[in-house]
Amino acid sequence: MPIAYGDESFREHRQHGFYVLASVIFEAEVADDAREVLLGLRGKHRKLHWYEMEPYEQHRIIKHLADLDGLHVVVTGAPVPLQKQERARAKCLTQLVHELHGFGVDLLVLEARSAELNRRDVSTAAAARRSFLPKEAQFRVDHCPGPLEPMLWAADVVAGACRAAYLGHSEFHDMLADRVYDIEIDTGCRP
Repeated sequence: MPIAYGDESFREHRQHGFYVLASVIFEAEVADDAREVLLGLRGKHRKLHWYEMEPYEQHRIIKHLADLDGLHVVVTGAPVPLQKQERARAKCLTQLVHELHGFGVDLLVLEARSAELNRRDVSTAAAARRSFLPKEAQFRVDHCPGPLEPMLWAADVVAGACRAAYLGHSEFHDMLADRVYDIEIDTGCRP
């Protein structure tokens, strides 16, 4: 079974907020190559992070991700008014669990946050599994510190590219278009 790795990007705003939860999936025979590519692109950074990169670095990394045989499943939810980020994340994660299961994934590794927020993710995924997946389905969420897993960097880059596209700057998303499966949802979050 393939493993998905996920990270987020979001914008809280009274009328135009949104939440992007991006995942990357590489088959086992490609995953090690992908890690090596990402480690080679890291440069002086502790990890690759979309907002710490210059545009030329973003372009170079997106180009490499587009060349790797992977699938990037991305859920974008709106609206996300002020102080509704975690509710929007839960809605996006619920949808992502359903989508990933459809691609044969039973493990999603997310970048670690605080212990309490990690527990929320695990609880949300468990509730999604019980509510939306077949009774015998297995699906779980684990967490890993960002600097330790290059696949999380790939998810961060995909999330950054999708966030930029949502804001009207689609150059990077367009480079990944053949690899990205986009899902848009209504979060139900209102001001």
